[in-house]
Amino acid sequence: MPKLKTKRGAAKRFSITKTGKIKRAKAFKSHILTSKSTKRKRSLRKPGVISNVEKKNIRRLLPYG
Repeated sequence: MPKLKTKRGAAKRFSITKTGKIKRAKAFKSHILTSKSTKRKRSLRKPGVISNVEKKNIRRLLPYG
């Protein structure tokens, strides 16, 4: 069977931790930052984790992750 190709768009957006969780960047951090509170912007810096519902789909995009 041939090698599977990784979806490059997904590889740039998601990374897999040692425990198998999938990290992602949080949304709403690119512009119109003046209306957002400092506390909210600070929490958007931290990585989010993909829920178990989406995990199966993301793993399919990242076969060797």
